[in-house]
Amino acid sequence: MDFRHEHKHEISKSDLFVLRQRLRAVAQPDPHAIGGAYRIRSLYFDNAADKALREKSDGVSRREKFRIRYYNDDLSVIRLEKKSKLGGLGSKQSAGLTARQVQSLINGTDCGWMAQSENALIQELHSKMQTQGLRPKTIVEYTREPFIFAPGNVRVTLDYNIRTALSAAHFLDADCITIPAGDAPVLLEVKWDEFLPDIIRDAVSLPGRRMSAFSKYAQCRIYG
Repeated sequence: MDFRHEHKHEISKSDLFVLRQRLRAVAQPDPHAIGGAYRIRSLYFDNAADKALREKSDGVSRREKFRIRYYNDDLSVIRLEKKSKLGGLGSKQSAGLTARQVQSLINGTDCGWMAQSENALIQELHSKMQTQGLRPKTIVEYTREPFIFAPGNVRVTLDYNIRTALSAAHFLDADCITIPAGDAPVLLEVKWDEFLPDIIRDAVSLPGRRMSAFSKYAQCRIYG
């Protein structure tokens, strides 16, 4: 499992405009973005004891979260992802899912296919659903403006318009009604491998902005 540096900062809307212009001048937009941005919808897993939420709020150094994610209402590419954190480092593992498989997870029925899967991540989620009681919990939706910079394998993202839904049942429904997740900030996230080039460090520098432990998942849990 390869870990990368991950720094997160809460910024203002005016900061967003400044950083957008700076990053457009020095970095490349992610080729998957449409008009410079895309919409992400994720479905996070947790259990009755709120294991993932509590580990985040308690600042547990080594922790993990499972989620299902797709982009721009496109159900042809859906990913199961496991995000692992170790201090200020993070890693991600992923596996493809079909819409039918996702719906079976949401319904909580006919999940025998998971145990029969040859994919290790799907098998791991199935095991933890059995042993830890993990279940689909909360929808997290937001707009992302992503930038990439090849030296250092840098990825910079600007996330905003964070929204959630009152039920996970309509995760696959493009017409699912979502609502603002409280007074959520704009988020700047910077990820890199061995080194962060000075040109990117300078581009994302903002006076008075410190690293943040803000969690979109935790923010979207304000409604349950």
